[in-house]
Amino acid sequence: MRALLQRVTEAEVSVVDDTGAEAPLAAIGPGLVVLICAEPADTEETAQYFARKVANMRMFEDVDGKTNLSIQDVGGEALVISQFTLAADWKKGNRPGFSGAADPATAERLYLAFVDYLKTEGVEAATGQFRSHMRVRLANDGPFTIWMDSD
Repeated sequence: MRALLQRVTEAEVSVVDDTGAEAPLAAIGPGLVVLICAEPADTEETAQYFARKVANMRMFEDVDGKTNLSIQDVGGEALVISQFTLAADWKKGNRPGFSGAADPATAERLYLAFVDYLKTEGVEAATGQFRSHMRVRLANDGPFTIWMDSD
């Protein structure tokens, strides 16, 4: 599993139809945007582990300006977007390959499991729409970005 966490002051996601028109799906205030990608070897346990780590990752500042607080501690929200392109193999040629991502059925199951586990950890979580063209807008706070990889 791979995830990219971005601390944000706000974020929103819309689905885009064939004409380019947007339909809003979700919006959050302060919290995290989590771009997540399931890989073929991932399991429910991997999704649960990632959710626990995201919920407890100390990415938010305390009163002394130190990053000692988690999204749970600050009452932040998460916007979780499935993004198979995080599995891109870019080393050969100029067109990335995506065979490192889980098949769509597995990826959707693990994406939804991650969101459920995140909610179980006490984090309010909004989502994008799986296998859809989306536009994500965010205000990265810091910027503060963390890369997570189960390898």
